[in-house]
Amino acid sequence: MNTLLILATTLITLALVFYSLGIWSERFAKYLKGWHVVAFWSGFLFDVSGTFTMHVLSDGHNSSIAHTITGQIALWLMFAHALWATWVILKGSNSMRLKFHSYSIFVWIIWLIPYFGGMYLGMSK
Repeated sequence: MNTLLILATTLITLALVFYSLGIWSERFAKYLKGWHVVAFWSGFLFDVSGTFTMHVLSDGHNSSIAHTITGQIALWLMFAHALWATWVILKGSNSMRLKFHSYSIFVWIIWLIPYFGGMYLGMSK
């Protein structure tokens, strides 16, 4: 197996682990904490790194427009989510921290679409 492919899949899987950890622990706590934000940013950075590595592997060839579009939407939502979470921690009210989890699950579900779509595309080759 190609070393870059192993790196890319490891990075994307670490994104899943960190992002899921942040999302679900925040959901169960029903209160946004600083370490949740660290998990969101970690998941986002692992995802960007894994996505870039996958792009390098593809030599610029786009095998699925739908996967590219859903992946871009998911990355931008993750970025907005992490940025907003950072703002809520730094300047938001206590009530914002209590309500934040409702948006988090939405972003996580959207993120799973390109994650599993990419897995399907990779295994169907």
